[in-house]
Amino acid sequence: MFGYNLRLAVASLKRSPVLSALTVGLIALGVGMSMVTLTIYSAMSGDPIPAKSDVLFAVQVDSWDPRTPWDDDPSVAPPQLTYIDAMNLRDLPGPVRRAAMFKGVYTIIPDSPELKPDLVGARMTDGDFFDMFNVPFIYGGRWSADIDDTAERVVVLTRRINEKFFGGANSVGETLQLGTERFRVAGVIDDWEPTPTFYDLNNGYFDDTQDVFMPFSMLQFGSLSRGGNTNCWGQEDTSKWEDFLNSNCLWIQFWVEFDRARDRDAYLRELDAYTVAQKELGRMPRPLNNHVMNVREWLAHHEVVGEDNTVLVGLSFLFLAVCLFNAVGILLARFMGKSTTIGVRRALGASRGAIFRQHIVEVGLIGAAGGVLGLALSALGLFAVRKLQHGYEHLVNLDAGLIASAIGIAVVSSIVAGLYPTWRVCQLPPATYLKAQ
Repeated sequence: MFGYNLRLAVASLKRSPVLSALTVGLIALGVGMSMVTLTIYSAMSGDPIPAKSDVLFAVQVDSWDPRTPWDDDPSVAPPQLTYIDAMNLRDLPGPVRRAAMFKGVYTIIPDSPELKPDLVGARMTDGDFFDMFNVPFIYGGRWSADIDDTAERVVVLTRRINEKFFGGANSVGETLQLGTERFRVAGVIDDWEPTPTFYDLNNGYFDDTQDVFMPFSMLQFGSLSRGGNTNCWGQEDTSKWEDFLNSNCLWIQFWVEFDRARDRDAYLRELDAYTVAQKELGRMPRPLNNHVMNVREWLAHHEVVGEDNTVLVGLSFLFLAVCLFNAVGILLARFMGKSTTIGVRRALGASRGAIFRQHIVEVGLIGAAGGVLGLALSALGLFAVRKLQHGYEHLVNLDAGLIASAIGIAVVSSIVAGLYPTWRVCQLPPATYLKAQ
């Protein structure tokens, strides 16, 4: 019976191609707009590391200017730490893993004259970073724990850099010149783009992963180029590297991992005790204001998904509703235009149920066509977003789930829109149209 109704639906669409195309276009336009905003919203609001988001915590210590709070809300602490605090917190008991980090900039000098130097982003961090954030490796692995103290010249590369400078081969043990020094390759990571980049939200919520990773401990042995945010207060001379490291400047992110989420409370007490001890040394003049936030709390604190994004999703679905409202009128006109044919079928014995099923199959077919066209419009819209918004390249892509959602939304929406026109046409008295014939 479904096949029979489907053949009738196709024949009906061919008899009124203009109205059919207009209905499909309306549904496609509404679905396309909705899927663009829903795709962006889903990527922005998703959990970037669901397996660990409840045991990974960003650490905040309020060492800011006592005269002016960091934020209009004095309970908000700065998102970064001083070098002094980062080094001290690496020894604070409690976490199973910890990682201090910041963003740097390096120039890779290739050995081959056929390759050009490449200015790359670097993440200076501790070796625990890779285990904490489930960074996948193609070759090798993280550097050993002792290098976090000795600052041996080692580096972990991304797949892109390894392909560019080593042809994609296993480069573990090879050396690469970064700046004025040579570094031994400890490992090569696979494509890794957590969305949002929760571990460092300072320069953008959807930044690309840095190209190389290097030991944080290298800071002890000389100045390094920094590429992230640096915020300072007070009258301090930071012209020398040693003075900068010992200053009140905030520029380092610090994350910890616990075995259990409830270990946070004990760690926060240790953090408060550390702050009190620092106050006795004349540091941290602001009131005690430390925070330890898990991944979801951290994203909410930074308002990664703002109210405007939520409003935009709502508006797009309202636009879909307007498109469906107009589709109802077109479907009603199409179905009422077939009233004579429907009257004859009823007179020959077709039940209201048979007429209803036929037209529901027809609107479902229209919805499926609208969904396919809507996907094309969604892909076009997401392509425009990627071109216009830097940092969204790996964010706005249609996956299998969203494709299925688009088709489902289109079909369900069209059926809902077709319920009233279908009900109306089923109520037509066949005798009236037989007389007309």
